[in-house]
Amino acid sequence: MLSLAALSLPLTLTAAAVVGLLLGVVVNWATYWLAWNRRHVSPWSPPHADAPPRRASDRLPLAGWWGLRREHAVHGRGFWIRPLMVELAMAAGVAALVWWEVDQLGLIRGQFAHLAGAWPPVNAMSVAGSALWPTLIAHVLLVTLMAAATFIDIDEKLIPDEITVYGTLLGLALVAWTPFALLPQVTDQQFLEEVGAPIQLHVRGKWEHRGGHVEPVGYTAPQPLSAERIENSTPTDLAVALACYGFWCLALTPRILRVRQGLCRGLAVLVARMRREVLRPPLLWLALGGAAAITGVWLRGGPGWAGLYSALIGMLGGGALVWAVRIIGTWALGREAMGFGDVTLMMMIGAFIGWQACVVVFFAAPLAGLLVGVTQLVLRRGDEIPYGPFLCLATLGVIVSWARVWNYLRPMFEITWLVPAALAVCVVMLGAMLVLWRNIKTAIFGDGEERGQ
Repeated sequence: MLSLAALSLPLTLTAAAVVGLLLGVVVNWATYWLAWNRRHVSPWSPPHADAPPRRASDRLPLAGWWGLRREHAVHGRGFWIRPLMVELAMAAGVAALVWWEVDQLGLIRGQFAHLAGAWPPVNAMSVAGSALWPTLIAHVLLVTLMAAATFIDIDEKLIPDEITVYGTLLGLALVAWTPFALLPQVTDQQFLEEVGAPIQLHVRGKWEHRGGHVEPVGYTAPQPLSAERIENSTPTDLAVALACYGFWCLALTPRILRVRQGLCRGLAVLVARMRREVLRPPLLWLALGGAAAITGVWLRGGPGWAGLYSALIGMLGGGALVWAVRIIGTWALGREAMGFGDVTLMMMIGAFIGWQACVVVFFAAPLAGLLVGVTQLVLRRGDEIPYGPFLCLATLGVIVSWARVWNYLRPMFEITWLVPAALAVCVVMLGAMLVLWRNIKTAIFGDGEERGQ
């Protein structure tokens, strides 16, 4: 059980709550200022022309929103309630994450118990802080990014690139710094000091290592990262990493396919447009700078390369899953089924949590989305549902319950062909179900309502 440096647990959680409160301020600023239709709501943005003069106290977390109630004539009655609750939730959420991940070893202890067959008391188990705090920092940053993306998606049904692009780069930089920014797994196999931390148990008055260690969930997981993969990176590895990064850069270009003059002509125009966008700033500098950084980490090798390579695979895997759903859904429904912001959002998430957790998020997110969608359809409020919040909610659920999730699904990931086969079957079934759904809606509401949405 570890607390922040020499601080006691109460002081650690208090410090975490203060950090969370400040991050809540950032979330509120981003929600209103990074949106497509900017709103002068945040006290950190310029005030609305019709709003009364701002005060210095308006910038205080929590209390500032209470004072900004006087702007209700401009922004609407009760506009201040949500941002105030966001700051409260971020303060409580960051403190809860610190307590769960660092003090209670919530992502590790359940895995160790599953491996050892017994639950050790939390105060009798210890893991080096270097294996805990990077994971926590990554999750706090990811939650902040997802919170901003969620509220913008709810308000405008879009997710700005300012969040997903910089968030993805931040995730890649974190895992290049230390692979322990990825989710952890507990294994009893021989571990490498570079990417493994032994689990210490308090036995008979002293700390001992009696088996089991923590290492990141790398791209080879559930198999541990081998010394050969860490120390002997090959040109093929570099080519794969650059291909993953290139895929992400292409995903940031305009992707409008028009087939009025034929599919081949439409594809040719699309490829030409994407190539033109990649070859001019700012995307050109992003592509060249990222490729240079990836090559530099590859030349250095070691744990940083193993972490970055795993994050790039996760970025590609997460984006490919949602992109495939978008393509199938658009074909089945005859209209855009999902915004591309959801694709870039999932790529950002994949850079933080890896491809294995992305698979779990892929299956978990539609459950919440389906419940809300059916309710909305019954209430006849349309069927335009922002999917980003469900991806974020599923991601948060997977992170918090990671020990239980990984214990349950780890054997399935050990069968190399099972996960790809299951994903392929699910994507095909999704297309069939969406076609059936479109036919049912047409039968109930008629063609006119379907075309009008």
